[in-house]
Amino acid sequence: MKPKVISILFLLLMSCSSTKLVSTWKNPEIVLFDAYKVLVVGMAQDENVRVDFETRLVQKFSDNGVEAMRSIDLFDVEFTSSEKSEDELTEVEQQLLDKGFDAILFTKVVGTENRRTFRERMNNIDAMFTRFSSDYLEHQDIYYDPGYYETFNLYHVETSLYCICVGKERELIWRGNLEVMEPANMDKAIDTYLKLITGAMSEQDVIF
Repeated sequence: MKPKVISILFLLLMSCSSTKLVSTWKNPEIVLFDAYKVLVVGMAQDENVRVDFETRLVQKFSDNGVEAMRSIDLFDVEFTSSEKSEDELTEVEQQLLDKGFDAILFTKVVGTENRRTFRERMNNIDAMFTRFSSDYLEHQDIYYDPGYYETFNLYHVETSLYCICVGKERELIWRGNLEVMEPANMDKAIDTYLKLITGAMSEQDVIF
Protein backbone atom coordinates (compact mmCIF):
# COMPACT_ATOMS: atom_id res chain seq x y z
CA MET A 1 0.00 0.00 0.00
CA LYS A 2 1.37 3.43 -0.86
CA PRO A 3 2.30 5.62 2.14
CA LYS A 4 0.17 8.44 0.78
CA VAL A 5 -2.93 6.27 0.93
CA ILE A 6 -2.27 5.29 4.54
CA SER A 7 -1.42 8.81 5.68
CA ILE A 8 -4.74 10.26 4.59
CA LEU A 9 -6.85 7.52 6.15
CA PHE A 10 -9.01 9.79 8.26
CA LEU A 11 -8.84 12.77 5.97
CA LEU A 12 -10.95 10.56 3.75
CA LEU A 13 -13.82 10.40 6.19
CA MET A 14 -15.13 13.85 5.44
CA SER A 15 -18.38 13.79 3.56
CA CYS A 16 -21.52 12.83 5.46
CA SER A 17 -23.45 11.94 2.32
CA SER A 18 -20.49 10.12 0.73
CA THR A 19 -19.60 7.64 3.45
CA LYS A 20 -21.55 4.42 3.36
CA LEU A 21 -21.40 1.00 4.95
CA VAL A 22 -21.07 -1.54 2.15
CA SER A 23 -21.00 -4.82 4.04
CA THR A 24 -20.44 -6.48 7.40
CA TRP A 25 -19.33 -9.91 8.52
CA LYS A 26 -19.75 -11.53 11.91
CA ASN A 27 -18.11 -14.72 13.11
CA PRO A 28 -20.90 -17.32 12.85
CA GLU A 29 -19.64 -19.01 16.00
CA ILE A 30 -20.27 -15.85 18.03
CA VAL A 31 -23.84 -15.04 19.08
CA LEU A 32 -23.10 -12.22 21.52
CA PHE A 33 -19.74 -10.58 22.08
CA ASP A 34 -19.09 -8.29 25.04
CA ALA A 35 -15.81 -6.50 25.56
CA TYR A 36 -14.73 -4.82 28.76
CA LYS A 37 -11.59 -3.07 27.57
CA VAL A 38 -10.89 -2.26 23.92
CA LEU A 39 -7.76 -0.97 22.21
CA VAL A 40 -8.67 1.42 19.38
CA VAL A 41 -6.16 1.36 16.52
CA GLY A 42 -6.33 3.76 13.59
CA MET A 43 -3.53 3.04 11.13
CA ALA A 44 -2.36 6.39 9.74
CA GLN A 45 0.94 8.21 9.30
CA ASP A 46 -0.51 11.61 10.15
CA GLU A 47 -0.45 11.75 13.94
CA ASN A 48 -2.99 14.58 14.20
CA VAL A 49 -5.77 12.78 12.35
CA ARG A 50 -4.91 9.55 14.13
CA VAL A 51 -5.25 11.29 17.51
CA ASP A 52 -8.55 12.91 16.53
CA PHE A 53 -10.07 9.70 15.21
CA GLU A 54 -8.96 7.48 18.08
CA THR A 55 -9.99 10.04 20.69
CA ARG A 56 -13.52 10.34 19.35
CA LEU A 57 -13.95 6.60 18.96
CA VAL A 58 -12.74 6.01 22.52
CA GLN A 59 -15.29 8.57 23.69
CA LYS A 60 -17.97 6.68 21.76
CA PHE A 61 -17.08 3.53 23.68
CA SER A 62 -17.06 5.43 26.96
CA ASP A 63 -20.53 6.85 26.25
CA ASN A 64 -21.75 3.28 25.94
CA GLY A 65 -20.12 2.11 29.15
CA VAL A 66 -17.14 0.33 27.56
CA GLU A 67 -13.58 1.11 28.64
CA ALA A 68 -11.27 1.85 25.72
CA MET A 69 -7.79 3.22 25.09
CA ARG A 70 -6.14 4.91 22.13
CA SER A 71 -3.28 3.01 20.50
CA ILE A 72 -1.38 6.28 20.38
CA ASP A 73 -1.21 6.12 24.19
CA LEU A 74 0.15 2.58 24.08
CA PHE A 75 2.37 2.38 20.98
CA ASP A 76 5.38 4.69 21.17
CA VAL A 77 6.94 6.39 18.14
CA GLU A 78 9.63 3.73 17.89
CA PHE A 79 7.06 0.95 17.74
CA THR A 80 5.12 2.38 14.78
CA SER A 81 8.16 3.61 12.83
CA SER A 82 9.39 0.16 11.84
CA GLU A 83 8.11 -3.23 10.75
CA LYS A 84 7.18 -5.71 13.45
CA SER A 85 7.48 -9.48 13.42
CA GLU A 86 4.86 -12.03 14.41
CA ASP A 87 6.77 -12.70 17.62
CA GLU A 88 6.80 -9.01 18.52
CA LEU A 89 3.04 -8.74 17.96
CA THR A 90 2.51 -11.82 20.10
CA GLU A 91 4.40 -10.06 22.88
CA VAL A 92 2.17 -7.00 22.44
CA GLU A 93 -0.91 -9.19 22.64
CA GLN A 94 0.32 -10.72 25.89
CA GLN A 95 0.97 -7.25 27.29
CA LEU A 96 -2.59 -6.28 26.40
CA LEU A 97 -3.93 -9.39 28.13
CA ASP A 98 -1.88 -8.56 31.21
CA LYS A 99 -3.43 -5.07 31.22
CA GLY A 100 -6.97 -6.40 31.01
CA PHE A 101 -7.71 -5.79 27.32
CA ASP A 102 -9.94 -8.30 25.59
CA ALA A 103 -10.46 -6.76 22.13
CA ILE A 104 -8.82 -4.63 19.43
CA LEU A 105 -10.78 -2.46 16.99
CA PHE A 106 -8.55 -1.92 13.97
CA THR A 107 -9.29 0.56 11.14
CA LYS A 108 -7.33 1.00 7.92
CA VAL A 109 -7.59 1.85 4.22
CA VAL A 110 -7.46 -1.32 2.13
CA GLY A 111 -7.77 0.18 -1.35
CA THR A 112 -8.55 3.17 -3.51
CA GLU A 113 -9.80 3.80 -7.02
CA ASN A 114 -10.19 6.86 -9.19
CA ARG A 115 -13.65 7.73 -10.46
CA ARG A 116 -14.72 10.23 -13.10
CA THR A 117 -18.03 12.00 -13.39
CA PHE A 118 -19.39 15.02 -15.19
CA ARG A 119 -21.12 18.15 -14.06
CA GLU A 120 -24.84 17.96 -14.66
CA ARG A 121 -26.74 20.84 -16.17
CA MET A 122 -29.90 20.36 -14.18
CA ASN A 123 -31.79 23.12 -15.96
CA ASN A 124 -31.29 21.53 -19.36
CA ILE A 125 -30.99 17.85 -18.52
CA ASP A 126 -34.33 17.06 -20.19
CA ALA A 127 -33.97 19.54 -23.02
CA MET A 128 -34.63 18.29 -26.55
CA PHE A 129 -32.38 20.03 -29.06
CA THR A 130 -33.80 20.08 -32.60
CA ARG A 131 -30.85 21.85 -34.19
CA PHE A 132 -27.24 20.80 -34.26
CA SER A 133 -26.04 24.35 -33.61
CA SER A 134 -28.12 24.68 -30.42
CA ASP A 135 -26.97 21.35 -29.12
CA TYR A 136 -23.33 22.12 -29.92
CA LEU A 137 -23.38 25.59 -28.40
CA GLU A 138 -24.97 24.29 -25.21
CA HIS A 139 -22.30 21.66 -24.67
CA GLN A 140 -19.22 23.03 -26.39
CA ASP A 141 -17.37 23.67 -23.13
CA ILE A 142 -16.81 19.92 -22.88
CA TYR A 143 -13.79 20.69 -25.07
CA TYR A 144 -12.16 23.31 -22.92
CA ASP A 145 -13.74 23.58 -19.45
CA PRO A 146 -11.57 21.59 -17.01
CA GLY A 147 -14.43 21.61 -14.50
CA TYR A 148 -16.87 19.81 -16.81
CA TYR A 149 -15.36 16.45 -15.95
CA GLU A 150 -14.54 15.90 -12.33
CA THR A 151 -12.34 13.20 -10.89
CA PHE A 152 -12.43 11.95 -7.32
CA ASN A 153 -11.00 9.10 -5.31
CA LEU A 154 -13.16 6.42 -3.77
CA TYR A 155 -11.54 4.80 -0.75
CA HIS A 156 -12.31 1.39 0.68
CA VAL A 157 -11.99 1.48 4.46
CA GLU A 158 -12.15 -1.57 6.69
CA THR A 159 -12.76 -1.86 10.43
CA SER A 160 -12.10 -5.19 12.13
CA LEU A 161 -12.75 -6.29 15.70
CA TYR A 162 -10.39 -8.92 17.09
CA CYS A 163 -10.71 -10.83 20.31
CA ILE A 164 -7.47 -11.16 22.27
CA CYS A 165 -8.98 -13.46 24.85
CA VAL A 166 -6.94 -16.14 26.59
CA GLY A 167 -6.60 -19.23 24.41
CA LYS A 168 -7.61 -17.42 21.20
CA GLU A 169 -5.08 -16.06 18.73
CA ARG A 170 -6.38 -12.67 17.58
CA GLU A 171 -9.66 -14.20 16.47
CA LEU A 172 -11.74 -12.07 14.08
CA ILE A 173 -15.13 -11.31 15.61
CA TRP A 174 -16.59 -8.70 13.28
CA ARG A 175 -15.68 -6.71 10.18
CA GLY A 176 -17.24 -3.73 8.45
CA ASN A 177 -16.39 -2.39 5.01
CA LEU A 178 -17.08 1.21 4.01
CA GLU A 179 -16.76 3.29 0.86
CA VAL A 180 -15.64 6.88 1.37
CA MET A 181 -15.63 9.50 -1.35
CA GLU A 182 -13.33 12.50 -1.66
CA PRO A 183 -13.17 14.66 1.50
CA ALA A 184 -15.43 17.59 2.28
CA ASN A 185 -15.82 17.98 6.05
CA MET A 186 -13.73 16.22 8.69
CA ASP A 187 -16.06 16.40 11.68
CA LYS A 188 -19.19 15.29 9.84
CA ALA A 189 -17.38 12.45 8.15
CA ILE A 190 -15.93 11.04 11.35
CA ASP A 191 -19.32 11.35 13.04
CA THR A 192 -20.93 9.50 10.14
CA TYR A 193 -18.29 6.81 10.27
CA LEU A 194 -18.72 6.30 14.01
CA LYS A 195 -22.51 6.08 13.71
CA LEU A 196 -22.34 3.59 10.86
CA ILE A 197 -19.83 1.30 12.54
CA THR A 198 -21.21 1.37 16.07
CA GLY A 199 -24.77 1.12 14.77
CA ALA A 200 -23.96 -1.97 12.72
CA MET A 201 -22.12 -3.56 15.63
CA SER A 202 -25.06 -2.87 17.91
CA GLU A 203 -27.51 -4.47 15.50
CA GLN A 204 -25.39 -7.60 15.45
CA ASP A 205 -24.90 -7.76 19.23
CA VAL A 206 -21.21 -6.91 19.12
CA ILE A 207 -20.00 -4.86 22.14
CA PHE A 208 -22.67 -2.15 21.94
